Amino acid sequence: MASSDASGLVGRRVVLGISGGIAAYKAIEVCRRLVDAGAHVAPVMTAGAEHFVGRTTFSALGSEPVQTSLWDGPNPIPHTSLGQTADVILVAPATARVLAAYAAGLSTDLLTNTLLATRAPVIVCPAMHTEMWEHPAVQANVATLRARGVHVVEPESGRLAGGDVGAGRLASPEAIVAAVERVLGGGRFAGLHVVVSAGGTREPIDAVRVIANRSSGKQGYAIAAEALARGASVTLVTTVDLPVPHGAAVRSVETAAQMQEAMQELAADADVVVMAAAVADFRPVRAATGKIKKDGGVPEIVLEPTPDILAGLGATKPVGQILVGFAAETSDLVANARAKLERKRLDLIVANDVAAPGVGFQHDTNAVTILGRGALQCTVPLADKRTVAVAVLDIVSQLRAETSTFDPSPHHRSLTP
Repeated sequence: MASSDASGLVGRRVVLGISGGIAAYKAIEVCRRLVDAGAHVAPVMTAGAEHFVGRTTFSALGSEPVQTSLWDGPNPIPHTSLGQTADVILVAPATARVLAAYAAGLSTDLLTNTLLATRAPVIVCPAMHTEMWEHPAVQANVATLRARGVHVVEPESGRLAGGDVGAGRLASPEAIVAAVERVLGGGRFAGLHVVVSAGGTREPIDAVRVIANRSSGKQGYAIAAEALARGASVTLVTTVDLPVPHGAAVRSVETAAQMQEAMQELAADADVVVMAAAVADFRPVRAATGKIKKDGGVPEIVLEPTPDILAGLGATKPVGQILVGFAAETSDLVANARAKLERKRLDLIVANDVAAPGVGFQHDTNAVTILGRGALQCTVPLADKRTVAVAVLDIVSQLRAETSTFDPSPHHRSLTP
């Protein structure tokens, strides 16, 4: 994936909180990248962090000396000064203790006091062992913070301290700095209207039975959440009942016809349309008004094609709009996706092999190949669906930046994250 443009960081004041986990060493690189990008970095370390990294390191790399205590400097209220002057507060790594204290409103040290004494946006980057990350209490605390508008940079899966492998590894410094840049408005989504569809449609057979698919809607919701984090106004057209990303407008639908109506209406004035929903290809010509009884014999169900929503959006796409489609495939992934891209007049298509382990429907993870016109191609290996959302919207942002009125002519390049 191409590196994010960090121009939005110049002159911005970032309070960098480092808490006590082994991943604290990665915060050194985060600090360096932020300063190199032009940010003013004020480091704050917890007592636990000092067991893993030295304060001298952050004092040397940061824009001002590191602070570690409410009591060890001339300022009698350092947390208030830090909280009021910050453009953003970034906690990397964020341990289970810090997440719990922040969610519960406990002011246990300088960092948690600062988090409670600010109205600036806050980004937390959890890092801990898999069992801790997956514990219901930790997940509940993260959900609480998300609901309050806190931005969460999801941990990655990989090798952990102790040698085992699993979820909970701190996100890469590049991903963390990109998140800061997006939150501070450098992601070019402020003022944009993004419409996202999510979930699988359900086509009625009778009063109780439907033709459906295994789509959970999680990828569409992740894209909606990421677009919101970048400052967009987001409308989510959904068939599923998942927690709605904070700030999104929701249009609930069930059938392909209902989704078609909603998408055509909303896409008319949208800047970006992401069709992540899995629309049923066929529906019964006529649905029974009551329940079809088993003792009546095997019913004859005549099917007809559902409307091709994506092709319709491509045919009526306004000048300057970027249209993103999805392709769930089980073979010939790139060839099938590229044919769909051209046939339906899309700007991007996100293809995944739903027969692969951990990919696509009903999973929290995904692995995709993103294709655009010309040679544009980006592969995202197995990762959480928010990471996939970041990759998709990064490319959308790049396309929008190429010209103020996006020209759908071929873009001859290849992107590799």
